[in-house]
Amino acid sequence: MAFYGREEQLKKLSKLCLGDKCSFALIYGRRRVGKSELIKQSLLETGCSAIYYECKQTTEKNNVESLSDIIAEKFALPQLGFKDIEAVLDYLFKKAEDCPLVLVLDEYPYLRSAVKGLDSILQTLLDKYREKSKFKLIVCGSFVEIMKSLLLRENPLYGRVDLAIDLKQMDYYDSAKFYSGFSDEDKVRLYSVFGGIPYYNKLIDDSLSFEENVRELIASSEARLANEVDMYLRTEIAKITNANEVFEALAKGFSKYSDLLSQSHVSSGPAMIDVLDKLISMEVVAKEAPINDERNKRKTGYYIIDNLSLYYFRYIFRYSSQLSIMHPLAFYNKYVREDFETIYVPKIFESICKQYLVRQNRSGLMEEPFFKIGKYYYDDPKTRTNGEFDIVTEDDNGYLFYEAKFRNSPLTQDLIDKEIEQVQATGLNCYRYGFFSKSGFAVGPRENEVFIELADLYR
Repeated sequence: MAFYGREEQLKKLSKLCLGDKCSFALIYGRRRVGKSELIKQSLLETGCSAIYYECKQTTEKNNVESLSDIIAEKFALPQLGFKDIEAVLDYLFKKAEDCPLVLVLDEYPYLRSAVKGLDSILQTLLDKYREKSKFKLIVCGSFVEIMKSLLLRENPLYGRVDLAIDLKQMDYYDSAKFYSGFSDEDKVRLYSVFGGIPYYNKLIDDSLSFEENVRELIASSEARLANEVDMYLRTEIAKITNANEVFEALAKGFSKYSDLLSQSHVSSGPAMIDVLDKLISMEVVAKEAPINDERNKRKTGYYIIDNLSLYYFRYIFRYSSQLSIMHPLAFYNKYVREDFETIYVPKIFESICKQYLVRQNRSGLMEEPFFKIGKYYYDDPKTRTNGEFDIVTEDDNGYLFYEAKFRNSPLTQDLIDKEIEQVQATGLNCYRYGFFSKSGFAVGPRENEVFIELADLYR
């Protein structure tokens, strides 16, 4: 399987592995995001002498024996009899005094829970061998809160981490490299379902159509990923019922705290806050305030940022009884197709367009670099209504408004003018207006307009 994206993280990790000093790296992120694959790709490209150990949810003794077997095999040694994990690690630190060695401890939280004071043990060894060993220790884990705690001032490892990588989901552009044979329209649809998780994207079969992939992988009772979201949540959250309630409300389009509390059956405000904080720490939900009123809690919204979770709770969880007794195609036609094409995908397309702008901005390709991007809250004095524009940027010249249209016909001048008039009526003073269109444009842009076609997003 080819390795896609992660160029910046791969460069940093490879530099650490090839260095001639004792180093400690911390790599964390949610399950399935590609942490292990990133490490393995770095070891493959650098050719470093390495030991890769996936920690087990067992006793310290069991982990010691398993790691010892790998060490013995690596260096063609007889059976090793270390008494504890500290002895194993001390042996490897010392061995790397003569020649560089990389040790990867994958799923570190499992070993940490089995070995009392493991963080302190690592701190002691790092301090002891920092100036005389060429040992590289890479610690990896999916329990984000635990891994982040290693960076806190009160943790023994504070100040010892040479490289910390918080691995996020891939954006739409790098995700599309997994299914490059599909049309640009279907790339948008595939990202709308499978998001930026490499594990999900590598399961996509380019010999099948978009809909066939969705039915095979998620939208059928025996699909490969049918239980993926539920299993992931249950490993992280004790009160799964509350999480399901919140997810259902979010998937229906409710985003404000008060709406989530009234639409779900979560018992209290504190319980709701606990669930939302947990989902945010798991990086499946994000909290977003409008760029023109960032401190106003009432205008802050919560949004599902893991597309598979969004798809699952909007269609699979909601209609699970129907799915269990219907043919996958009949289920898709009745409960998914129309809503997916007319509401779901157009909303995700807005997210893709925002990611495109961020990519352009980071690459220095924007005519005027912006320093803010997000939602813009408005009060319309004429209609006495309020709301949000989803994509607005702010730079030194002021605001730029963007509209994203995932529709089957080109944008006409009349439609463009109506959008601009609507924005101006709210009092939002923009010096330029941008439009994204799946089907192109019936006219050319005027002086204060920017037109971006679907193909531009994938160039």
